Amino acid sequence: MSQVRWAAPPRTSLGEYVVRELRERIATGELRPGEHLRETELAAALNVSRGPVREAFAILEAEGQVEIRRHRGAFVSVLTRRDVEEVHTLRTAMEALAAERAATRLTPAHFAEMDRVLEAMKGTSGSVAPQEAVALDLAFHDVIYDAADHARLQRVWTSLRSQVSFFLHTRNVNFPDFPTVGFSEHFELREALAGGDPAVARAAAEKHMTGAYSRLSQLELPEV
Repeated sequence: MSQVRWAAPPRTSLGEYVVRELRERIATGELRPGEHLRETELAAALNVSRGPVREAFAILEAEGQVEIRRHRGAFVSVLTRRDVEEVHTLRTAMEALAAERAATRLTPAHFAEMDRVLEAMKGTSGSVAPQEAVALDLAFHDVIYDAADHARLQRVWTSLRSQVSFFLHTRNVNFPDFPTVGFSEHFELREALAGGDPAVARAAAEKHMTGAYSRLSQLELPEV
């Protein structure tokens, strides 16, 4: 952890700043599963007091990214098969609803942003860093959630997004095939959405969700 580079803290919202920094390092693998997050060390590294660090631990524990063990402190959560199953089933339901609604609500601006992301995906034909693949993947799905025009669904996506980022990073580290399948799989979903049929879009979203899950399910993960 001593070699991780941290950004300078902002003047306000120190708790949110620490949450953002830790989320990013967990998602990219700089902070590894099972790693002990020492409150004092993090406070010094981030140039904040211990209060914002404790606040961040509580938020990340609620998100499932940090485990707080009594008398031992905070640790980066270890991915389990149950985690994969729960996030997959929840996200599939969310993506299906978002796609169903977005099919009749996507605007030219939405398609322009979607196509910009697809073009960037297409440009990763050689190789791509796992964190870049994750950023592109999430950016594409952000457009769908925005187009869905469903405030509560958007809030749930926002709360789950960091966990999805962690899962996608794990998937891309272990199965570095994003340059091969990233563009094609997302383009297929884009075309289904462009057809304007909610049922077709929903089915395409459900199919799309099987890719990352099938890869993660191949990993040797603890059951619980």
